[in-house]
Amino acid sequence: MSPATPAADPNTGGGEFGLIRRHFQRPATTQPTAVALGIGDDCALLRPAPGYQLAVSSDMLVAGRHFFADVAPQTLGHKALAVNLSDLAAMGARPLGFTLALALPELDDPWLAAFAQGLFALADAHACPLVGGDTTRGPLNICITVLGEVLPGQALRRDAAQAGDDLYLSGQVGEARLALECLRGTPWATEHCGPEALARLRERLERPTPRLALGQALAGVARAAIDVSDGLASDLGHILQASRLGAELAPDEWALAPELRALPEPQRLECLLNGGDDYELLFTAPMAARSAVAGAAAASGTPVQRIGRLTPEPGLRLREPSGRLRPWTASGWDHFA
Repeated sequence: MSPATPAADPNTGGGEFGLIRRHFQRPATTQPTAVALGIGDDCALLRPAPGYQLAVSSDMLVAGRHFFADVAPQTLGHKALAVNLSDLAAMGARPLGFTLALALPELDDPWLAAFAQGLFALADAHACPLVGGDTTRGPLNICITVLGEVLPGQALRRDAAQAGDDLYLSGQVGEARLALECLRGTPWATEHCGPEALARLRERLERPTPRLALGQALAGVARAAIDVSDGLASDLGHILQASRLGAELAPDEWALAPELRALPEPQRLECLLNGGDDYELLFTAPMAARSAVAGAAAASGTPVQRIGRLTPEPGLRLREPSGRLRPWTASGWDHFA
């Protein structure tokens, strides 16, 4: 991580350099072989495996926009990296490392220590080391760039889906949106969530699980994929637009959290289809690959459910228990809406 502005003597314990050394610089012996040079120079140097393509993605988390002020710093450190690793999972890529750009309103060592603990716990779990970045003073803002590798032709691109493909979802969706509405005090949400349920749902909102093992297991099996960050219908729309297709979904048949099942249909569909922050994988595969998808789910230890199919006719439609199809217009998260 390089300094953004002149700061204290790097040989002392204070200022920006001391912050980096205390909380983010780790022994070189902990670096995987993919890292030729980590923190401490103007650039990091990575060694992608011969013949692999580099996969790169960036995400920002802004205080007051992406997280509540009372979120635990350890939890925030986890989520900041998890949402980026989820992008690598959606491409079927293996992590190589990440950079961190961090704006802080003040130097708070206990907060930073907890933030770094959550960050590095997830990084170590996926062999994804911190290799550089930047720090500065300002409103709390966390920007992470992840770097990964994937074999040519095996990336799970959004434009590779085909009509007739099955549509799959890892885990479940809607819980993060329900947690958000509970924390906002929305009556239709709070009346269905007691303290224990809210604690579990909030965990889904603030500590998502990046589905890296599943993404890599789907290489050569799935055709297209995306992670569900802005809402299932909205994110599915990116696949449909890129692949010039439509889709039919059957949400009444999906596995759901009991708190979601208890909601009236309008609110339930709002959580399932328009809610965000799930960070599950939404992917397509040919019908002939159903056993292979089940094998990838088992090998990665990830629950997967088939939630619909792709059609040559454009548009998104919901299949009701009666068999009737009705159109659905996505209205997921938009930072500028």
